[in-house]
Parts: sequence; C-alpha cells; structure tokens
Amino acid sequence: MSDPLPDDRRSRRDARRAEDRREASERRPRVSVVGVFGELLLTAGALILLFLGWQLWWNDAIMAGQQSEAASELSAAWAENDRAQREPAATEDPAAAPVDPGEPIVDATEYPNGESFAVMYVPRFNAPETFDSVRNIAEGIGLDVLNSYSQGVGHYPGTAMPGAVGNFAIAAHRSAYGGGMHEIEQLQLGDAIYIQTKDGWYTYRFRDFEYVTPETVDVLSPVPHHPDLQPTDRIITLTSCNPLYSTAERIIAYGVLESWQPGAANPPAEIADAVASWEN
Repeated sequence: MSDPLPDDRRSRRDARRAEDRREASERRPRVSVVGVFGELLLTAGALILLFLGWQLWWNDAIMAGQQSEAASELSAAWAENDRAQREPAATEDPAAAPVDPGEPIVDATEYPNGESFAVMYVPRFNAPETFDSVRNIAEGIGLDVLNSYSQGVGHYPGTAMPGAVGNFAIAAHRSAYGGGMHEIEQLQLGDAIYIQTKDGWYTYRFRDFEYVTPETVDVLSPVPHHPDLQPTDRIITLTSCNPLYSTAERIIAYGVLESWQPGAANPPAEIADAVASWEN
C-alpha cells in the first residue's frame, strides 16, 4: 500500500522519527564498568547487613536459648545428685531456727580448660522475649568457651573459685554468641548474682561499675587494682566489652559475697521457683 502523504511531509515525518530514536538512544543508560562495580558493591553491602543481622540477633537468640538449656540441665543434674545423697529427715520443723552453714565450701579442683564447674543466674538479666539469664561457667576465657553453644561464660584461670577469699573473675560477651552479659549495664546496687556449684549456692550482691581499657588486667587481682595487697573479702568480678557491639573498652561489675547455702538442691528461697522451673 502506498504512503498517501506528499513527499515533503513524508520526509519531515521520517526526520522526526529518526530524531526521536536518536534522543531515546541517548537517554538510555549505558552499561559501564563503574556502574557494574557499583551494583556489585550495593549487593555485597546488603548481604553483609543481612549477615550481621543474623549474627547479632537471630544467631544470638538461638545460642542464648541453647546456653540456657545446657545450664539448666547441669543445675538439675547437680540438684538430683544432691537429693540422692541426702538422708531424708524423719521430721521437719518449719519453725526451727536456720542452721549456720559455716564457711563456704571452696572447690579446690583444678579444672581443665573448657570444663563447666558452675552455673550463673542473674535475675536482673532476665528478658523473657529474648534471652534467659542462666549460663554455665567453664574454665578459660577463650572463644571455645565464650562462643560455645553450651557455655558462654568463662572463668579467668588463676583467679579465685566461688566462695573463696579473693576475686572470682568471669567474662562473657555482651552481644553475639548468646550475650551472656548482654544486660550487664542494667545492674543496680544490691542486685543478686547467684552462683551454683555441685556443693551449693553462693549469693553475691552487686556493688559498683568501672570502665577500663582492655589492657587494665589488674581488675583481676585478688584485690582489684592492688595486686600487692592480701585479700580479705570474697568478691566477684564480671567483665565484658563496652560499648555494645564494640571492643574498645571493658565494663567491670563488682559484687561481694553475702551468703552461701550448702546443697545444689537448696537454692535461696527467693529464686526457688525459678530454679524448679529449670527441671521441667
């Protein structure tokens, strides 16, 4: 079919179409090496953010649950063994005066690196929607302990054991790998820090904070910052990184032993219900 337009109008139309095609071609973005590299960087950044979210939140929550479950199992096993070794009392008088437990039993065992010997429970750390605050304490502060799915809190070798005169010093992450001391900065004066061993329960009370550099290791001395002094108090030192998601400094929380109760199946009355729930 022939074009009914005159030659001059047909020429102008064809010229406009050619101009439109040229302008459209110029507006179309050209693929360049820089553009491709930029797209790759954006994709890599998104993947890194997803990984960090998984590492710092989702994986953290999973590990916290597993660490708490492992600690609950160890606590229940010690309690069951304790009950099995006791002779049942013929009578029990609720009005009887409490028996003086005497000096705290101090475990003199030299535990190998990575072996759990205590359980830590800090009610202030409880956050039911995210983390539970029961954790095993194992010998050593290496990543094999702090990043473990069954432990999470490490004991500084060479420092005191629970209940001993001196400095019972422990460490844990604040973020990632279960966050055993995620809420350490929330401790308030007088808060309880409960430590359970196969021998019984030790109740420490939080006293104060300190912020130091990672090189300030004398916080681990029997008398913190005074390595030449002879200790007379039974203290606990909790150490973790500060600020959150950083290793720039250390947050230190100090506590003093208030009391102890013999028997792994004999927790302090104020946490008896919580401890009983671990066995269910």
